[in-house]
Amino acid sequence: MANPILSKCPVCGKAMQVTRLHCHGCKTSIEGNFDSCKFCRLDEEQRQFIEVFLTSRGNIKEVERLLGISYPTVRSRLDAVLESLGYRVEREQDQRRKEILEALDKGEITSEEAIRLLRS
Repeated sequence: MANPILSKCPVCGKAMQVTRLHCHGCKTSIEGNFDSCKFCRLDEEQRQFIEVFLTSRGNIKEVERLLGISYPTVRSRLDAVLESLGYRVEREQDQRRKEILEALDKGEITSEEAIRLLRS
């Protein structure tokens, strides 16, 4: 079994680039600059999270249950994955939403208050 592709240089931390492809069947090799799969940029923890997320069909409550983490943690991990894939994540709005959901989780506000705050 082959080793996973390194997305970051173990020495300096910068992005690694695929420059050689090789077929083990016919022994053909091709050299050049190749784009790697976006998901190869994810670290092992992020790949495991995405696997759970996908097998749960995006059901965040199920992800919470399977991983034993809270809704804000699921959202935070999902945001980190999106950023690793090169997507922009709106932090300010997400931070406010996270605070509201954490307050709800701690029982500091009611679900009705949380809904009202999330809609405003």
